[in-house]
Amino acid sequence: MRLTRFNIVIFIGFLAIVGVIIMQLLLLNKALKFEKKELESKIFFALQDVVERIYSDNKSSITFNNQIKKVSDDYYIVNVDDVFENKILEHYLKVEFQKVNIDLDFEYAIYNCGTDKMVYGNYVSSTGKTPDKCEECFSTNNDLIYYFAIRFPDINKTFYGNLQQYWIFTFVLFLVLIIYVYSVFLMLQQKRYTELQKDFINNMTHEFKTPLSSILIASNFANSQNEIKDNPKLTKYVQIIINQSNKLNQHIEKILYVAKTDSNQILLEKSTVDLEKTIDLVKENIVLKHQKEINFKIELDKNYKIRADEFHFYNIIYNIIDNAVKYAGKDIEVDIKAKETNKGLSLSFSDNGSGIPLKDLPFIFDKFYRVTREDNKDIEGFGIGLSYVKRICDLHKWKVSLKNNSGKGATVKILINKEDIKNG
Repeated sequence: MRLTRFNIVIFIGFLAIVGVIIMQLLLLNKALKFEKKELESKIFFALQDVVERIYSDNKSSITFNNQIKKVSDDYYIVNVDDVFENKILEHYLKVEFQKVNIDLDFEYAIYNCGTDKMVYGNYVSSTGKTPDKCEECFSTNNDLIYYFAIRFPDINKTFYGNLQQYWIFTFVLFLVLIIYVYSVFLMLQQKRYTELQKDFINNMTHEFKTPLSSILIASNFANSQNEIKDNPKLTKYVQIIINQSNKLNQHIEKILYVAKTDSNQILLEKSTVDLEKTIDLVKENIVLKHQKEINFKIELDKNYKIRADEFHFYNIIYNIIDNAVKYAGKDIEVDIKAKETNKGLSLSFSDNGSGIPLKDLPFIFDKFYRVTREDNKDIEGFGIGLSYVKRICDLHKWKVSLKNNSGKGATVKILINKEDIKNG
């Protein structure tokens, strides 16, 4: 895999999350050891006090050390080396465990030297649940005579239960890691799709534009020949080829614009654009394209100069006016107004068409969305003109909106930021 900045960021992020999880696991392990050690100390102190109380009852003194032996986390042997009774032992165990806040179930057994067996004592539950006795869990010790064994069946559950917050944090970190890995997978997949789209755009530019240019060159050359000019039918057919080729070229350009904006390949090259000249140029091209009588009404407060990408600024105005003309009636009227407000320059384009159905208004700037019109089924297009306008306005950080007029038609309004306006 090629080492790119994107891959480095992903790798560092992954290492950071894994490192935090490892630290959390080490902290969890340390906390577990501390919890075990603390509980073990409490058990040792409590059992030591039990032995001392037995000796006190017998009015004797302890003459040896190491009375308590830990066999495992849940099993202890206590060497008393003196006589004691079952009930008294159980009472002392309860009292001493309560003193050190040991709230655990326990069961115990006492060694009977006469039978050389462990005699099961009792199961003491701290929660009142049904005892789950395990009499076979106690074994004898050949080195001792007076001793008892005690077992804590639920001690391991207590260890992990007391660390509940650590487990929650660890779970959250693992969840973050899973989400991160999944997000990276989606980003890599999206990156692959973007690269495929980029390849498609490049291939489309070459595969479509090159033969289309050849067709236009050949058609224009043929149209200039006397043999074609002298034959009305051939002139008509050649003109159809030229017109349809130009129309196809416009569709390809629109698709390329939208594809480039989606893949973030468009980089704005801002310069100072003359608003009046741009509108006049668009007006001329619209008239040449549609070959219709169009009544333009242009009202500009001033000769505004706008800081924008000249190429894309021309295109968004062209797309808006082109839509207004396509969907207008017989007597086409297009009103263009520019008025400066407190928020910026309000540039509006109004037509006298049939307007937009209310159900379609929320989706009018969506890519490939086309308004269904019974009276305009012959109008061609892909529904990408207004989505392109929206995208370019977003790149300029301008606001664009569309609403129906109170009478006929609709109005597209672009709000240009104050910092992008220069008075002429």
